Order: sequence, then structure tokens, then C-alpha cells
Amino acid sequence: MGLFLTKITSQTKMKNRVETESANGGVQIYHERQEKELCAIHAMNNLFQRKAFVQKDIDKLCYQLSPSTFFNPHRSMFGTGNYDVNVIMAAMESQGHEVIWFDKRRNTDELQLENIEGFILNIPSDYKLGGLIPLSFNRKHWVAIRKIVDTYYNLDSKLKSPDSLGDSRKVLHYLQTQLLEKERELLIIVKPEIHKDGSWKRAT
Repeated sequence: MGLFLTKITSQTKMKNRVETESANGGVQIYHERQEKELCAIHAMNNLFQRKAFVQKDIDKLCYQLSPSTFFNPHRSMFGTGNYDVNVIMAAMESQGHEVIWFDKRRNTDELQLENIEGFILNIPSDYKLGGLIPLSFNRKHWVAIRKIVDTYYNLDSKLKSPDSLGDSRKVLHYLQTQLLEKERELLIIVKPEIHKDGSWKRAT
């Protein structure tokens, strides 16, 4: 698994957005870089390959999910992000997609990749407040993985550029390896009809 060799083709006034182009294939990839604890937003935008959400959109969803609570349980009390899976599920639904929580007891070889839009991986985070002070309580990091043209990429917002994971066989191996580690979960992003008929997994 090598680092995706890219060159910056354009950079907007938003410092966290970078579009990259492969050195030999001319493939453009939308890749948002990390800001605060907004990794859930970055992951969803990177998965959709466009700016589908901004913070105020996701904060609104948090309020809709828990309108009567003083401290919203779906985000950080500091206003830095740290959105939970309920917010991601609601956000995906607003974009005409559904989320399937993959059972870690199963093998990723069961996945029917051609019917899956992409993945969001949840891993432990080493977030530091102000970039200096580590937080003692639990934090998680959301990472988008999807296929672009013929290659799967890790679009982690903490990376300087997308990381090439390779073909279908290699991405399945990568996901399985990740799920063998502690405190990691995998979300599968599909269209509603795929969720309904179960064709995101191979027939047994």
C-alpha cells in the first residue's frame, strides 16, 4: 500500500479542500483535509467527492435528532464536531443513501463491491485540543474509502493526499485487517434499493 503520488491542481480559499491529480493517470480526486473534529463531515464529502455538507448542516441534524436536550449527545459540547454514527446515518439518508453497520464477525470477502457506493471506517482518534492538549475521554475518527475509476483510495482527512489501496481484492484485505484491530467499525454506504434487496453481500 503506497502513498498516492499526486500534484495539487487547484486549491480553494477553504484551506481544508484540496483537489489532486495522479501523476500519470490524470484522475482528479476531491480530498478534504482535517479541521477541528469535523472528520465525519470530511469523510462524507470525500466519499461523495463533492462538498455535500458544511458544519451548519450537520449541527442542524444534531438538533433534529435531539431537540430537547441541553447538551446534544450527537456532537462535541465544545462545538468542534465529533459527530456520532446517528448523525452520519441521518446525513446519508438526506442524500438518498443508507448505512449498513457491518458485522465484524463476518468476513469482508462476503461484500459485493460493485453494489456498494463506499465505506466509512471508524477508528480511535488521537485528537488534541488546539493541536497541543490530548483529550482524556474517548474520541473516534471517521475515514472514507471508495473506488475512483479502477482503484480504491483511503481518503482519510488526516492524510496529506489520498492513499491508493489498490483493486477489489486488496481493499477487502485492507478492510479485514482493520476490523481485526480493537475499537474499529465499518459502515457500508449503499443506495436504498441495494439495502432493501440485500445485494450488498454475496449470496450464500
